Amino acid sequence: MDTVSATQSAGLPRHCTFDAPDWTILAACWHPVALSRELTHSAPLGVTLLDAPLVLYRSGDSIVVADDLCPHRGVPLSMGTCKGDLLACAYHGFEFGAEGRCVHVPAHPDSGIPKKLNLRTYPAVERYGLIWTCLRPDGSGPKIADMPHWDDPTYQQITCPWIDIAGFAGRQVEGFIDVAHFAFVHTATFADPENPVVPSYMPKRTSYGFEAEYRSSVANYPHEIENSAPEGFEWLRHFRVHVPFTATLEIHFPNDERLVIMNAASPVSARMTRMFAPICRNFDTNGDVEAVYEFNRRVFEEDRALVEAQKPENLPLDPTLEAHVMADRSSIAYRRALRDIGLSHFFTA
Repeated sequence: MDTVSATQSAGLPRHCTFDAPDWTILAACWHPVALSRELTHSAPLGVTLLDAPLVLYRSGDSIVVADDLCPHRGVPLSMGTCKGDLLACAYHGFEFGAEGRCVHVPAHPDSGIPKKLNLRTYPAVERYGLIWTCLRPDGSGPKIADMPHWDDPTYQQITCPWIDIAGFAGRQVEGFIDVAHFAFVHTATFADPENPVVPSYMPKRTSYGFEAEYRSSVANYPHEIENSAPEGFEWLRHFRVHVPFTATLEIHFPNDERLVIMNAASPVSARMTRMFAPICRNFDTNGDVEAVYEFNRRVFEEDRALVEAQKPENLPLDPTLEAHVMADRSSIAYRRALRDIGLSHFFTA
């Protein structure tokens, strides 16, 4: 049996880049696949999650997430058009509505429609300005991560454009929680190249992964904005890591100001990640959103170059495969948390 046939018989996507046991674990987790504002009633949206091509469309007040394949003759439904609350296939005009049900066959408008023409669908949840789904919602996987302060009316909610990274989601998340790279990677945006020291910190395990509080004198103001922190101010960065691929960073600014960034790394494949970044803040709440988009893009582009260059491409979960120092405590905790949910073989290659 060839590789494609073997993966299909196991229920995996065609040309799956994950080993079957690891794909099954990740498919039971929730992942973001699109910005809510990307999906309108005027056109379907094609996305990929864990090598599985999906189509998204709006039907009334609900979102339908389905395999991007018409069950009639296998044409991607993302090539189709939306007609009100219906999605019409580009090949023969079959129309699909709520819950992926086929409701109209133009060639036989008066005939019954077999259930086999209904789409295979997946749950959809809108949260933090993102659309989340789960390919195997059996309740065994982690739920959608909480984001501190998102629902607080005194905070401004911002959902930045996504960024594609030609690398593994685990590598990208590990880079986000790494506290030793600021002085070397982010010197063009906010960091101080003369301040590379990482004070001691200790991650604490949680039911969803772990948390880590890191205090330092490294400011978080963009270089183009004057640093108005009081002399000697200690910046607190509070990381909350939700396995497998979501983390939030709450930064404590002077005057009780807070900035929260969510890093939600969606595994398009084992070698491609779509990184989503909702942000909320309780300062400058009427500020220029486009400026936030641009600064966020610059910071994550600095990270992207390193993630795409790392070898091995996979994240080694065996602690003996790479060297570690004290500043890597969050990285070590993250790899342990991934092992704890059962990920192993693929990620040690």
